[in-house]
Amino acid sequence: MKKLLSLFAAIAALFALAPVAAAPAWTSYSDESFARAQNAGKTIIVDVHADWCPTCRAQQPILNELRADKRLKDVVFIKVDFDSDKGFLRANRIPRQSTIVVFKGKKETARSIAETNRNRLRGVVLGAI
Repeated sequence: MKKLLSLFAAIAALFALAPVAAAPAWTSYSDESFARAQNAGKTIIVDVHADWCPTCRAQQPILNELRADKRLKDVVFIKVDFDSDKGFLRANRIPRQSTIVVFKGKKETARSIAETNRNRLRGVVLGAI
């Protein structure tokens, strides 16, 4: 009986992880990866993140939920490190961490700063694609 319960628990765990596994992965920012996505005309969601930022941590479950959204399966998700990717921040006039920016190719289509309300953040991102 214990083996059966263990097997059931393992199968349930696989199903629980399935949406996250199918979601597009975060790409760490580099000039090359960002330029490649822009030149390909991709929709890009940029998360300007800092590990020490509580607002950034509050945004992560919402962003991960968006990554699992089937409507965003072809979107490129790029994580920009607020503490080290200063060139990107200057070029895009981003003054603080917890900023989410949506691009279609080279054009910025939306920006959200420090938003942790699930519905508002989802609305900004989904409205921009």
